[in-house]
Amino acid sequence: MANNKNYQESENEKEINKVINHQKDRLDGIQSDIDSTNQQLDESTLTAEELLSSIGKGQKIVDARNRNYKQLAARETFIVRPWEEILREAEEAIPYEISIQDMFTPSELKSNEAYLVKLREDFDSIHRLDAVDYTICGVAGILSAAVDIFMVGMPASPLAGIEGGTLSNYIRTKIEEFLPPGEIKKLERENWVPYDSANNSSIKTPVEGLSSYFHRFHSLGHDPVLGFIFGVSDLMNGTFTAIDKNGNLIKQVVKNQETIGISYFEAIDRVFGHMKSDIATSRGLPAPFMTLLNLFQFGSIGEEGLSIAEIGRAMYGQGYDFVHFLSMSVPVVLNEVIVRACYCAKRVNEGYEILESLPIDSPLNRKPKLSTMLFISHSIATAANTGKIAFTENPLAINGAQWLAFTKYSLSQLKWVLFKKPALREKYVQGFLDKDWVEINSEMDVTWNSFTQLRG
Repeated sequence: MANNKNYQESENEKEINKVINHQKDRLDGIQSDIDSTNQQLDESTLTAEELLSSIGKGQKIVDARNRNYKQLAARETFIVRPWEEILREAEEAIPYEISIQDMFTPSELKSNEAYLVKLREDFDSIHRLDAVDYTICGVAGILSAAVDIFMVGMPASPLAGIEGGTLSNYIRTKIEEFLPPGEIKKLERENWVPYDSANNSSIKTPVEGLSSYFHRFHSLGHDPVLGFIFGVSDLMNGTFTAIDKNGNLIKQVVKNQETIGISYFEAIDRVFGHMKSDIATSRGLPAPFMTLLNLFQFGSIGEEGLSIAEIGRAMYGQGYDFVHFLSMSVPVVLNEVIVRACYCAKRVNEGYEILESLPIDSPLNRKPKLSTMLFISHSIATAANTGKIAFTENPLAINGAQWLAFTKYSLSQLKWVLFKKPALREKYVQGFLDKDWVEINSEMDVTWNSFTQLRG
């Protein structure tokens, strides 16, 4: 508290400070008088004892001393003065304000500050990364970037005859094997949805840009994440929610309303089933949140001066879909696995229990060091992806999954540095100060009890 310039003492604290300072001055004066008086008494007593002993009165000296001890030990009644009286006396003696700093000498203030600095450094050392931690982050980030560059590559565009990266093609092939055309037709029949209009002929309000080629890119119900919000709502209300190519949000009632009245869980199941029927088609589901790019009607990118919305639409048309997003997620997951596994192994090796070493950050068990390591490793991978985009000069090189992870950990790290870390550091320091106060109060209680037993 002594080092905090912004700290404002309450009126009650100011009164207590003044009383303590006044009593301290009184005690210092009393102690000085006592020391001087004791010295004089000791000298006089010694001279008297020597004189009495020389004339054979030594035993009388012992008897008199014992009687004095018994009298001192006799219990006396004393009165504790009311606080108002003590405060009034202190204010008369000290008419000006007293802060807590005034009660310490410069050397004591310096010692207090050094103690606080040490506690803060101790807290920082708990969450500070060492050379091994940085090595883990570097290895994870570089390996993740290598997988993204050499295996994910660019998205495949089956309609244009363009081959994708090795990993992207492998995942697409496995999904197609899992969902053959016959299975897709069955899923389509069983999971009809009102937001699947392929053109404007079946809806009342036209959606600019809607076509068999791009209707999933404009329909919020087809977004792999947002679909479980807007798709479920459209199913239960018999509506179609879309964002057209000009950035307009359009929600309208459709002609066929057979899904009105279905339960919330039935709607979720049908949304999932419909997405499953679309994922393996030649023009599959858009990547998560990609539909929202229609709202970004600004920017002038490339020689043609395309807006962000137009770039997003072109990317989807060239195969940047949910299957490609799954392949982009592989290096992100690899990054997570390496960092978390190494973090756990290192903690166990340092002597921590398994439960304390689990690489899971939860609201009830925060792992700031783990979050920082993930932020660094994902920063490295994101920087590599930025280089990939700059080298190819192609927006299809953007690893959307990596950028989502980087954004998540950047916000988390920013929150930790600006808000959580200072608050936890002060809480850590305050914990030690409170412990010191408990010890001081305990000593005061012992002293008071001894005093009352002697005088009460």
